[in-house]
Amino acid sequence: MKNKIIIYTDGAARGNPGKAGWAAVILLPQNYGGPGCIEIGGRIPHATNNQMELTAPIEAIKYLRKKISRVALDIEIFSDSKYVILGITKWILNWMQNNWRNAAKKLVLNRELWEELYGLTKDLKIKWIYVKGHNGDKWNDRADEIATSFADGEPVKLN
Repeated sequence: MKNKIIIYTDGAARGNPGKAGWAAVILLPQNYGGPGCIEIGGRIPHATNNQMELTAPIEAIKYLRKKISRVALDIEIFSDSKYVILGITKWILNWMQNNWRNAAKKLVLNRELWEELYGLTKDLKIKWIYVKGHNGDKWNDRADEIATSFADGEPVKLN
C-alpha cells in the first residue's frame, strides 16, 4: 500500500428505487499526510441501488481530485457490485462505440453516471477489484454500514 490509494465503495437503496445512500472509504498511504482513513457518504431521496453503486466511486474520485494535490499513480477501487466492475472494465467501451446501446441493442441505463465515471477515471491508473459483499471484509462492511445509514436517513459518524 506504500504508494497506493485504496478505496472501498458501496451503494444502498431502500425499495430499489427508494431512499438511497452511497459511501466510500478511502485509505491513503502515509506519504500523503493527513488521516490515513477518510470516509465519505451521501443520501439521495429517490434512486436505485445501481445508481448509488456508481455514485460512490464517482464521489470518491471527485474527493481525491479536490482534496489531494497529487492523485496517486496507483489506485485500487474495491466494490461489491459486479455491475460497476464489469461496466467500467469490460462493457463501457463497447457501449460508447454502439451509441450507448448494450449487447441487446437497448439503451444503457444510467448513461450519465457511466459517462461521469469514465471521464473522471480515464486518465488515472485504477485497478478495479470485486469483493464479495457481507463476507467479513472490514472496509467493505464499513462502506456498507455508511451507505445503508445514509439510505435510512440516520448517517453514522464518519472518520
